[in-house]
Formats: sequence, C-alpha cells, structure tokens
Amino acid sequence: MSDIEDRTLDTQPALLTALNDAQVAEYLLQNPDFFIRNARMAEQMRVPHAVRGSVSLVEWHMVRQRNHIHDLEEEITLLMEQASANEVLFSRLLALQGDLAAAGSLQELLLRFHRWARSFGLVGANVRLFSDKWRIGAPSDFTHLALARNDFEPLRIQRMGSQNHYLGSLNGPELLLLLPQAKQVASVALSLMGKNGDLGLVIFSSRDGQHYQPGMGTTMLDQLALLLPTLLERWIERQ
Repeated sequence: MSDIEDRTLDTQPALLTALNDAQVAEYLLQNPDFFIRNARMAEQMRVPHAVRGSVSLVEWHMVRQRNHIHDLEEEITLLMEQASANEVLFSRLLALQGDLAAAGSLQELLLRFHRWARSFGLVGANVRLFSDKWRIGAPSDFTHLALARNDFEPLRIQRMGSQNHYLGSLNGPELLLLLPQAKQVASVALSLMGKNGDLGLVIFSSRDGQHYQPGMGTTMLDQLALLLPTLLERWIERQ
C-alpha cells in the first residue's frame, strides 16, 4: 500500500467524526427531497427500538405520529375536564356571592360563609382582618376579627413566603393565633385578601390532614380574596 493510500485511510475516521448530528440535521432540512431521491435506502434504514430491537424508519415515524396524536387527545381531554370544573366553580362562587350579598348584617354574612364551607365537609371558613387596615377596635362588636400584622408576619414568612396562599398544616401556636376557638383542625387553606394581599386573611379549615396540600389549585381562593373585602366594607370602615 502506498504512502498516499495510507494517508487517505488515516484521514477517513477524522472526516467521519467531524460530521455531527447538527450537520446531518441541517443537511436534511436544506434538502427536504432527500428521502424521495433515496426512497429505497429509506425503506432499508433501521432505527433502534427499546422493545423490538429495531424498526424501519417509516414504522418509527408512524409510531411517533400515533404517540403525538395520543398526547393531543390527552391534552384535549384535560382541557375539557378543566373547563367543566371551572364551570362548576363559577356556579358555586356566583351562588355564594348572591347569598353573602343578601345578608342583613356582618354576623349573618360570616355565618353564611361558614355554613357554605361546612356544606363541603370542612370545619368551616373564617375571616381575620389586619387591624391597621380596618376600624374594628373597641367598642366594635367584631374585635375578635382583628389580627395584628406584627403577630402574623412570622407565620406569613414561614408558611407563605412571597405567595398569597398557603395550603397545608399549621402547628399549635399558629392555629391558636389564627383560629383560637377552632378544634380538630388538621389542614388549612390561607389566602391574603385584597389586590395587594394587605387587608386580611381568608381561612378554610379541615379535619383531614391531607385535604389541603401544597400544589393544589387556588382559583377559588383568588376569587374569594377579591370578593370578600367589598362585602365586608358594607359594615366595617376601612382605615
């Protein structure tokens, strides 16, 4: 074998390794008729398969298409389920808003809100108002709704961080701060009220420790956090 042939053979591996996936992909994109011009080769090409060892390029493409269609069907089903759930949620909120708006007093509004929560098997629903935002000091009949922001701040930092909601469990001192009269509360959903989350707190409580967990949806909490302050202003003056 001549020196020229030796040098040619030595350079072939280098040329092969220099051709990477990106270059192959770019070539195929620039030559969309490649597989048409090389149809026989495309039919003979085999693609590794985890179960069957290998499949033809055409079959591999068909499997990918079937999987893609299956994923689209699952997405459509999920969207339909979410739309149905949102419709139910909207109906419940609309009914609650009408019921609370018809209350003749603040005490009646809070009682109706509490009963609404109990209809879902919860311990109840409560409202706490930041004392620097509402005029609920003595001689008001609703001083028990007041919550000092300084007292709440450590809990907010620990449980809520930068979020407006917290879903999960609370320890004894935290429950005593937010729900001093409550018993057998294993999990809660907390939501800061108002557009800026600075007016107070909506609290749902459950005896089931798994009922409220991090990662659950908060659409209803979002709506209630905006709705309740407007209704409360009928009886309590803002500062």
